[in-house]
Amino acid sequence: MLPLVRRARVAGIVLTAGLVVGASDAAQDLAQSVQKHYDTVRDFSADFVHTYQGGMLNKVITERGHVLIKKPGKMRWDYAAPDEKLFVSDGVKLYSYLPQDKQVIVGNVPPEDQASTPTLFLAGKGDLLRDFVPSLLDAVPPGFPAGTRALKLVPKSAAPDYDWLVLEIDPASLAIRGLVTVDAQGGQSTFFFRNLKENAGLADKDFAFRIPHGVDVVTSTSRP
Repeated sequence: MLPLVRRARVAGIVLTAGLVVGASDAAQDLAQSVQKHYDTVRDFSADFVHTYQGGMLNKVITERGHVLIKKPGKMRWDYAAPDEKLFVSDGVKLYSYLPQDKQVIVGNVPPEDQASTPTLFLAGKGDLLRDFVPSLLDAVPPGFPAGTRALKLVPKSAAPDYDWLVLEIDPASLAIRGLVTVDAQGGQSTFFFRNLKENAGLADKDFAFRIPHGVDVVTSTSRP
């Protein structure tokens, strides 16, 4: 017969293992539910606030704008303040336009199973259960509404742009309220989405990009 202390330790180990398995199952269930819901979303639009802090910067950068997303692979991020910037994916090419620099960077949209940029998930690239190991976080970053569920996603294959990401989920609608990524330098990038509208019927022309006259064009050979 096991001594009392040893039995208590064994019981504690079994209980802890059960809690871990339960948490893992809950994370898997939430990831599956979010993926199932997001599979029904053809497009969406939202106002966003984008903050970046930590890493190589000693200050917090805050930017604002409007985003349009349409599956598969189409995105338009219009940054309005403090500086104007535009990032467009037409499903084939990625365009980064920096008006102040008079420069456009052109790259290719990666295949679905090689989508290294977290925002490409929003455009229908990637799968939560296939590409990530999910877990639940108790703490929700400041700025999100009470009750928001935080789903941490660690990529199964190493990603060049981030170590892990967190989807901030509305528990009632399963809509994505925000996206948080953390890079290898410890920098944290957070997108807060407001006035989110799903399946608004966005047109393909919203994602067409024409290179302005008089700008330098740089072709990127690396994945976005």
